[in-house]
Amino acid sequence: MNIGEILKNLWNESGFNLFGVGSGWKSLVMIIIALFFLYLGIKKKFEPLLLVGIAFGMLLTNLPGSEMFHSEWWTPAVDPSTGHPFPIDYLQVLREGGLLDILYIGVKTGVYPCLIFMGVGAMTDFGPMLSRPSSLILGAAAQGGIYLVFILAAATGAFTGGEAASISIIAGADGPTAIFLTKTLAPQLLAPIAVAAYSYMALIPLLQPPFMKMLTTKKERMTVMTSTRKVSKKEKIIFPILVTIVVSLLLPSVAPLLGCLMFGNLLKECGVTERLSDTAQNALMNIVTLFLGISVGATAVGATFLTTKTLLIIVLGLAGFVLATICGLLIGKLLYVISKGKINPLIGSAGVSAVPMAARVSNTVGLQYNKGNYLLMHAMGPNVAGVIGSAVAAGFLLAVFGA
Repeated sequence: MNIGEILKNLWNESGFNLFGVGSGWKSLVMIIIALFFLYLGIKKKFEPLLLVGIAFGMLLTNLPGSEMFHSEWWTPAVDPSTGHPFPIDYLQVLREGGLLDILYIGVKTGVYPCLIFMGVGAMTDFGPMLSRPSSLILGAAAQGGIYLVFILAAATGAFTGGEAASISIIAGADGPTAIFLTKTLAPQLLAPIAVAAYSYMALIPLLQPPFMKMLTTKKERMTVMTSTRKVSKKEKIIFPILVTIVVSLLLPSVAPLLGCLMFGNLLKECGVTERLSDTAQNALMNIVTLFLGISVGATAVGATFLTTKTLLIIVLGLAGFVLATICGLLIGKLLYVISKGKINPLIGSAGVSAVPMAARVSNTVGLQYNKGNYLLMHAMGPNVAGVIGSAVAAGFLLAVFGA
């Protein structure tokens, strides 16, 4: 074989040549999008802990010829006799799969979202919510965006019931829950849904304030909330155990997600597992975040990502996020009236699940109108209630569409 043939073979087998074959141009577009997301994560610091990983996963999976991820293995054909997809051949994945195929097993089996929730639970203080039970109302109200966007998605006629349910959970501003639900109901839409969920979480400081100011009066925004009762250690220990039992019995499908959230919180509150709590908050959380980000990014394969459905998902996700914020604010205004001006309606916007970003935004807007108005701890109540609310909503949707 002469030098010319060797060089020709090298070129034919190179990724550069594969860009011009079939839908290779879509891979090139996805690489450009991945680079843009890397810019947003690194330069603009938009949810960098996950966005950088997702963007790099998108980059790797769209490099032609790398064979790191095989999307066709994860969305098998439907069995005409049963109407259900053929089972995934995990033996083939382990034997022939690339690096990202192996890591994606943790997404497909729901392991990564549950472990993320364990870390979130270990970092969460449910005290503000327990001291002010009305926080549960605000947290539940913000989940109204989930059900409203489900109706919108279903009304388009472009999505099945399971796909519409998966899209709707973007409104909860809860990435792990969105992944947990979508990997079961609509795995083919995992990439756009995950990207939309984490992108809108990162944009909370930009998206929420305009609606907070539009829907509340200056007098309401200036409302100073007083401290509530101190929650006992016993209450904080009983709460995660009780919630796990009650919610898991009502919605068994959400038991893995909510159970890990409450287990992580119990590690924090019980006072005898400090080392385990520290591991869940730091080492475990960091490791799983690495794997989750790059695995989710791997699903953004150009051939399946660049579709009109993706654009529609981005629009519906934004609509759901806005509707969730509005629902929380409106119920906050109602509680302001019922409490005779003791509850600042701004904390209603914190009912979305993005902890603690949404609570910080409520605090920031409150301080703009009253320098002595510190709403952070009051907003943390609806914020953590929203985490529970979005998980319960996911369990309900799984129960309805997961059969």
